[in-house]
Amino acid sequence: MKFLRFILFPIVPVYFVVTWFRNLMYDIGWKSSKSYDFPILCVGNLSTGGTGKTPMVEYLIRLLKDDLRLATLSRGYGRKTKGFVLGNPLSNAESLGDEPFQFYNKFSDGVLVAVDANRQEGIAQLIQNEPKPQLIVLDDAFQHRKVKAGFYVMLTTYANLYTKDFVLPSGNLREPKSGAKRANIIVVTKCPDDLTTAKKQAIVSEIKPLDYQNVFFSSISYSTILYSENKSLTLSELSDFKLITGIANATPLVDFLTEKDLDFEHIAFKDHHNFNLQEIERFSKYDCIVTTEKDYMRLKNESSLIGKLYYLPIKVEIDKAEKFNRLIKDFALY
Repeated sequence: MKFLRFILFPIVPVYFVVTWFRNLMYDIGWKSSKSYDFPILCVGNLSTGGTGKTPMVEYLIRLLKDDLRLATLSRGYGRKTKGFVLGNPLSNAESLGDEPFQFYNKFSDGVLVAVDANRQEGIAQLIQNEPKPQLIVLDDAFQHRKVKAGFYVMLTTYANLYTKDFVLPSGNLREPKSGAKRANIIVVTKCPDDLTTAKKQAIVSEIKPLDYQNVFFSSISYSTILYSENKSLTLSELSDFKLITGIANATPLVDFLTEKDLDFEHIAFKDHHNFNLQEIERFSKYDCIVTTEKDYMRLKNESSLIGKLYYLPIKVEIDKAEKFNRLIKDFALY
């Protein structure tokens, strides 16, 4: 992989200039961004993925759903449908995509969950609902410049800060680092539990936030209980099992299970992997399967896996959460 990135490095300046110029066109108004007269909250990143957008969107939903009528709008990556789709009781991962279906599975009572690659069109469709949503959370839309959100939460992982990265194809950045200036909040995600104050200060100094920006640090909190459709297990009840993941970065999960001294084999697939019949048949021969909640959305309806497939929920823990919550609510409610 490192050799391939070295070979592709000459393309980096071309990609940099193209994406930088695109952003410039929006910044100076030569390309138009649509603004709205109600709150649009965007969660995204500069990198290609794996920063923890899904748990962050869920955190924001939990924070705001009792105060406002909420909607989420995602692209719906990997779905087999086109255009605007609103989550409904017949929805699944194929119609919504795995992450939006996860949102729907958890929050359908009171939260509209929709997908549309065209975010302007998706917003136009959502506001036709009665009652209308009072706030829309845009999932993974930091580069969708045709919509100008009122507030941007940008994520970057502790293990791969955007400040140390390069644009594609040699690096993981979708656009130059200067795009971070659009963020109101920058969250350094997936931090170790023992992150010191001195290290946090060093990271903030490296990020160099602008006057209107706030930097926060978050970590992943794993449940000690695994769930399936009709039963649950504690981690202590697990013996030899297969860990199946189709996410951008499974390292934190693998490290967590390893630290618990559990005996497992990790079978990794690319992010948003659509499991085929041969893979499902192979999985059906395993006695116990542990996966992520996102992957569970794609596998839960496979009859051959019933009784042996479990997912491990995660939550986001934010350092100085009171200040983070206040900034979000100040935007959303006033």
